[in-house]
Amino acid sequence: MAVRIAKELEEVRGWEGARDVRPLDRNVRRWEGLLLPNTPPYNVGAFRFELTFSPRHPLEPPRATLRTPIYHPGVDPEGRVCQPLTTHEHWAPTTRAIQVLQDLLLLLDSHDPQRVLRPDLARELQEHPEEFRRRAQEHTRLHAEPRPDPPDP
Repeated sequence: MAVRIAKELEEVRGWEGARDVRPLDRNVRRWEGLLLPNTPPYNVGAFRFELTFSPRHPLEPPRATLRTPIYHPGVDPEGRVCQPLTTHEHWAPTTRAIQVLQDLLLLLDSHDPQRVLRPDLARELQEHPEEFRRRAQEHTRLHAEPRPDPPDP
């Protein structure tokens, strides 16, 4: 299982949606890195994530957590993410870590009304979209990490 996770780590390191992905505390079952959203208001920053693999992986899904605070209806204040892909009922052992991170990036790039952990922000987005975008942009400016330079070709 550690061999599979190590291979998946190399796959993720080659993906353009994340940077600086590495084991946390030298533990191959815990990764950290930066997600790079593509769309406003989040695309002006980078968001630190943690991906934790169960000892029973791939039979059990990993858990993705955002460590950078974000003003988003699908992410709660503790960084837990509304990610059906990683629930026991939707998880498939053939799902790879890169798919989990791609799904997380998709959530950040497009608000899905079916994936809500903060109803207050979902309501604000629906009823006052300009105000939501303004607040999310300011929150990103205050909390997100600077975007790293693109990798050399």
